[in-house]
Amino acid sequence: MPFREINSKMVEAAVAPGQKLYSQRGAMLAYRGEVSFTPNVQGGQGGLASMIGRRVAGEATPLMTVEGSGTVLFGHGGHHVQVIELAGDTLYVEADRLLAFDGTLRQGTMFMGSQGGVMGMVRGQVTGQGLFTTTLQGHGAVAVMAHGGVIELPIVPGREVHVDPQAYVAHHGDVRNRLSTALGWRDMVGRGAGEAFQLELSGSGAVYVQASEEKL
Repeated sequence: MPFREINSKMVEAAVAPGQKLYSQRGAMLAYRGEVSFTPNVQGGQGGLASMIGRRVAGEATPLMTVEGSGTVLFGHGGHHVQVIELAGDTLYVEADRLLAFDGTLRQGTMFMGSQGGVMGMVRGQVTGQGLFTTTLQGHGAVAVMAHGGVIELPIVPGREVHVDPQAYVAHHGDVRNRLSTALGWRDMVGRGAGEAFQLELSGSGAVYVQASEEKL
């Protein structure tokens, strides 16, 4: 694992020759050793097609390629940082929440309408996250950012997890999501989006929830 949590808002990454990391631009706090930082123009492991896809989807947060030999401290905006380990599955996360991740992970985008049909599109409008989300797939680690810390909730078959859409950070595994509400339309009057709607996740995997309803 290339990431070590220094505290709740900083991680340290080990960089080795022949390996790459990707980080959000401006996320480097300090480093030791012979390490280089260059703007990423190829879309990472996903290549040029991934870069174009993310730009079309509005998910093209500027990235830096990190290479060399040494250690790097990452953090951004004083946000809390959570390290997520992937073992061949796919992480679904908004691009602006990515702090840094393994260069071995394949990047892409997914149209949220494909997970939940029309309600998937409604979710994008309600959460303010748009209709697309970034995907990272493979074996490796990802450091994501959140407000107020993060908790991991397991998702198991037959037991759905309901999350306030504004508190949702990311999820991974074989998971489907849809927007639902337990309230009638009259009950929604005067309520915020997070109170009126719930994000229902089902299947097998995990969802990460932040202790806040604030976007980054």
